[in-house]
Amino acid sequence: MRIARLMARSFADKRSYSRVPAKAPEMPKYLTETYWWAYVHPNAVWFFERQWLVNLILWGNFNRLRDHALREINFPSKTLQVACVYGNFTEELARLSNSESEVHVVDVAEIQLENLREKCKNVKNLHVHHQDSTNLAFEDNAFDNTVVYFLLHEQPEEARKLTVQEAVRVTKPGGKVVFIDYHGPSRLNPFRYVMIPILKNLEPFALDMWKKEIKDWLPPVADISKVTYFGGLYQKVVVKK
Repeated sequence: MRIARLMARSFADKRSYSRVPAKAPEMPKYLTETYWWAYVHPNAVWFFERQWLVNLILWGNFNRLRDHALREINFPSKTLQVACVYGNFTEELARLSNSESEVHVVDVAEIQLENLREKCKNVKNLHVHHQDSTNLAFEDNAFDNTVVYFLLHEQPEEARKLTVQEAVRVTKPGGKVVFIDYHGPSRLNPFRYVMIPILKNLEPFALDMWKKEIKDWLPPVADISKVTYFGGLYQKVVVKK
């Protein structure tokens, strides 16, 4: 009897998160055509899943930006991370959580979810979901916090807009949506001139983040704050719904 009750409760919990039947999403073209080398190819995870490397890619700012994002999250809570992240972002998010908290992570690439499961195999409060950030299968207001860490610059504008709107939709009123991403740096910042050819050749959608504000893709919300780092090359935008 007790087992039956536990199974029923587990089913109810899962169902409360979903608004559509579970279905594996199709891989978007921007991922398979532009970012196959970083996230889809079998060797991508082997190459990029190194803490020192992701820190180097962000010019030594990975830990700093990670910690600025995680400080915005209140615990205990149900937190959604939109897209997997190379490095220890999710491990730190789960570590800061407690037994009363839940950490949910979505990604459209199954290979990324497999890597996350392996990285976090000893984490008890982690739940992974094979979903597309532009069309999340969660009910409205399902999470206390949502965090989007360096995803938007990898998406074309229409996908980026949908991702931002979905992140807000699934966050409860009074909750926070935290975005960490690239930002247009100061003209006095020497990294501005280093990053232009890098982004043009490797991350062709990223320069959009220099031209527009994240608020341009947001639906009406209660409050928006923005802080920039490293001479304006990176930004944190916190949305209170």
